[in-house]
Amino acid sequence: MNKWLFAVLALASIGTASAQLKIGVINTQKALLDTEEIKKDQLEMQAKFKPRQDQMIKLQKELEDIQVQLNSGKLNELGTQEMQTEGARKQRELQRMQQDLQEDVTNARNDILQKAGTRMQEIVKTLATQKGLDLVVDTSNAIFYKPALEITADATAAYNKAYPAK
Repeated sequence: MNKWLFAVLALASIGTASAQLKIGVINTQKALLDTEEIKKDQLEMQAKFKPRQDQMIKLQKELEDIQVQLNSGKLNELGTQEMQTEGARKQRELQRMQQDLQEDVTNARNDILQKAGTRMQEIVKTLATQKGLDLVVDTSNAIFYKPALEITADATAAYNKAYPAK
């Protein structure tokens, strides 16, 4: 009988302890993407890679012009062969440019997100301490939560204050 009473008291104390647990929920991706620093970095990336994108657009236009000439029926056999060779060369060049650009954009984005992600983790830890939270969970791991538990906007504001966009 004493063992049963001890088990009931132990379960009751667990229930009381968990009732005091303070939880916060954050959408980390949204918190990061809404920071002024990320927005600034995104604009800088677009400006940095725009000349290469423009060059690819120009090359695509040249390929379209080659296709129009090939379809015109006005070229002799030698001209058709030269145009096909030129088109194949430009197509390979365009594919290489697209691959290089994609790789460079991915690397730049990853560098930015890694730096900002590390900073955001520190911001969330500080925010959790200030708010007296015992646990912070990302919304992607939460099936349900009350909106009052969400600290996403607070985290973004704290990040912007700690790391203002220059």
